[in-house]
Amino acid sequence: MTKALEGQNILVTGASGGIGAAIVKQLAAEGARPVIHYGRDKEGAEALLSEIGGDGWIVQSDLSSDKGPFELWKKSVAEAGRLHALVNNAGIRTEVSIEASPSEWKAAWQREFQINFFAAADLCKEAIRHFKTNGGGRIVNMASRAGQRGYAADAMPYGSTKAALVNLTKSIARSFGADGVTAVAIAPGWVRTEMAEEFIAAYGKAAAVSDIPIAEMAEPSEVAELVAFILRPSQTSLNGATLDVNGGSYTR
Repeated sequence: MTKALEGQNILVTGASGGIGAAIVKQLAAEGARPVIHYGRDKEGAEALLSEIGGDGWIVQSDLSSDKGPFELWKKSVAEAGRLHALVNNAGIRTEVSIEASPSEWKAAWQREFQINFFAAADLCKEAIRHFKTNGGGRIVNMASRAGQRGYAADAMPYGSTKAALVNLTKSIARSFGADGVTAVAIAPGWVRTEMAEEFIAAYGKAAAVSDIPIAEMAEPSEVAELVAFILRPSQTSLNGATLDVNGGSYTR
């Protein structure tokens, strides 16, 4: 059988662990050749490439720097040539209290926006230009339930960046769909990653799933399957959508 993503070269940011690694494995299983981005975890990226049979590439870049996203795109094109899709998965979650000093407060917001939003926006810019001149392409932005319903007092930067990412996705969808460029956002709630496991260890599973009607977190594989589905050539009409993966804890 022909694999749905056969022949596609797809850049995945923050790909060396957690949701990113699951996405890479799913894309490879469906025939794509992933460009595995990592910031610091070179060993994790190399192990992931080996796990998918070596059919892909590894690219390092620091998305916390202004030049990092542009360097990442340039390196990715140098490695893969034509890119067919971009998955903006990289992100951080910073806690900062309203009682923090002005300098601490500003630093937390600026770093979070740089990695979670500005880097994604820069990559979207380069991707759109590339896709417009190469027959189109897809963008998937990893947003969050936090960007839709608000977030905890000590993590307001995170929710704000994800809300901005949802809006960016909609703007791209409306502005460049006619050029063959489509964009979709995914908004997960709790996903069973290292961060979630740390929360469970500290507060217990009951606290983590207390407002999730199905009483379970999503698995990284669930998010990965959805990314692969969005990137299928047949799914152009998903353009502009925000897809919720939260077990019913936020409904629209």
